[in-house]
Amino acid sequence: MAGERIVSTRIVYRGQVVGLRVDEVELPSGEVTTLEVVEHRDVVVVVALDGEDNVLLVRQYRHAVDRQLLELPAGGMESSESPEDCVRREMREETGFLPHRLERLGGYFSAPGFCTEYLHL
Repeated sequence: MAGERIVSTRIVYRGQVVGLRVDEVELPSGEVTTLEVVEHRDVVVVVALDGEDNVLLVRQYRHAVDRQLLELPAGGMESSESPEDCVRREMREETGFLPHRLERLGGYFSAPGFCTEYLHL
């Protein structure tokens, strides 16, 4: 399957957490359209189990939805950081615990229709 060809890119915003660009692309059909892309660094998401196989969750307030949520521990990777190092840092910061063993479960894009964020699980 042929992909889309980028005709032009315009950076609209660069923030501390996200960037926004507008791409003009040529579709395989030859039609040209505009796509908005949210740029976000990779993150880790941790399914942390305790000694009794309970899943560890954290409660965090999220401004975008104006509520407290129960979530798996997660966080953004620094540019020079491996997923494993990020897991150790995020677990220490968010839970106070350090993992005894790490096992990569895979990964996925959070919203590939408009966002570059990749989650290492």
